[in-house]
Amino acid sequence: MKLSKKNSTVLRKLAATHGLNIFSLPHFEKIVLNVGVGDYKDNREILEAINKEIAQITGQRPRSTQARASISGFKTRKGEKIGYSVTLRSKKMWDFLDRLINVVLPRIRDFEGISRKSFDLSNNVTLGIKEQTVFPEIDPNQVKAVWGLSITFVLKNAGNRKLVDEYLKEIGVILD
Repeated sequence: MKLSKKNSTVLRKLAATHGLNIFSLPHFEKIVLNVGVGDYKDNREILEAINKEIAQITGQRPRSTQARASISGFKTRKGEKIGYSVTLRSKKMWDFLDRLINVVLPRIRDFEGISRKSFDLSNNVTLGIKEQTVFPEIDPNQVKAVWGLSITFVLKNAGNRKLVDEYLKEIGVILD
């Protein structure tokens, strides 16, 4: 069953179980991927490779993020490219989440689930991945540099932690 279809089934089930309106239940609003370029910020060839690989992973071209201020400790100047960001919504979000849960997370060595420490105060979940090669779209032989990314699941109506946990378990997001 496609994850987007499963989402509506899960929401109806939770609404019936808890006696709540379906629109007041927690659900995915968007998924945000962030990549910091770090040591590669001066290497144009690697920056282009990172940009291309993010586009392959998400199916959408990333936007570059610039430094807001100059920080001498990090050797960055205001306006310098320091990373890439992609925001996924609707169909692309569900396709990415489906691939993440069913293909990518099982490929991560010693993965036992998303830690409870990954939740912020708004009950959004942030997951860090150390290498882009766990994604099946990336050919490990063509990789010019290894980089990591953070994936943030932004949930709407996520005030009740118990409902959020129940929703994520029903969807298939693995919690430890």
